Amino acid sequence: MSDFENNSEEHKPDKDGQNPLKPFRHYKDQYPLISPVTAALLGLIGCFFLYQIVGGLLTLAIFGMELEKANVNSLRLMTMAGEILFILLPALLFARWIYGDVSEVVYTKIPSWFEVLIFSSGIIILIPLLQSYLYIQNYFIEQWAANSGLINSIKSLFDSLNELVEKTYGNLLKANSIPEVLLVILVIAIVPAIAEEIMFRGYIQRSFQKKIKPFWAALITAVFFGLYHFSPYGLLPLIGLGFYFGFASYTSKTILIPVFLHFLNNFGAVLLYFIVGDDEIISSKVSDAGSLFSNIFLFIILSMLFAIIIFVIHKYYSKTRLS
Repeated sequence: MSDFENNSEEHKPDKDGQNPLKPFRHYKDQYPLISPVTAALLGLIGCFFLYQIVGGLLTLAIFGMELEKANVNSLRLMTMAGEILFILLPALLFARWIYGDVSEVVYTKIPSWFEVLIFSSGIIILIPLLQSYLYIQNYFIEQWAANSGLINSIKSLFDSLNELVEKTYGNLLKANSIPEVLLVILVIAIVPAIAEEIMFRGYIQRSFQKKIKPFWAALITAVFFGLYHFSPYGLLPLIGLGFYFGFASYTSKTILIPVFLHFLNNFGAVLLYFIVGDDEIISSKVSDAGSLFSNIFLFIILSMLFAIIIFVIHKYYSKTRLS
């Protein structure tokens, strides 16, 4: 963990006192073309503008204002195309243009089975941990809103935005046949995992890592990852999820681990939706206070289990570096 917290790549020497990750100085002295921090910010702004604004305007131009009446499979294909054209492709093009080589910021080392297993164990614990936090958070928001006009006004705004997000995802998740289920998995789980991780944990986080400490690079990237999803109640859990992806990316030195973790998270949501068959499974707004204390207890237990997983990961990579 100390390595994750303390060293930026720019100042991280190898055993001979040289920096092995400095971008291709031995034959491409002109790279990077701009500051890595500027490159990361360019990716964030470009991703937001292209996917949220340009993609949103294209969707409205094609389907009109009443999206609920549009063909759902067409919307799914439009969503998938947006992920590829406005997130994945810009990440690859920016990396090639600014650093001279995509592999400078997108590492594709094949992880070992143990790496996949231990990080997957972490995400399996983290998902219900964050869900229990969400329950606790929203319980207290309900209490504050009942006693404050200002908080209630803010909550009403959040409720409107949250309802829009949940309705959109609910429409994308509904399926009536096996081919449609496979399309949902492709659109919701596979493509976003690849596109968003290559942009956020690949291009953006690794750009930040070249100038600032990995901990802060992962945290800053996670904050923007959470904001990017426009889920007001789910913002902090999304930041937590993104930070774990960032930790996994830095620690494992491969983008494949966070891609797989992102896939597991999204696929789990899809699978649970099909099993339960309830729109509330995607909802982040929980108002029932009946099991508040059981959720606090669950949060504490899962936090301890998650801390154990992080400790095991740290010990594993400490031994790997020594060997």
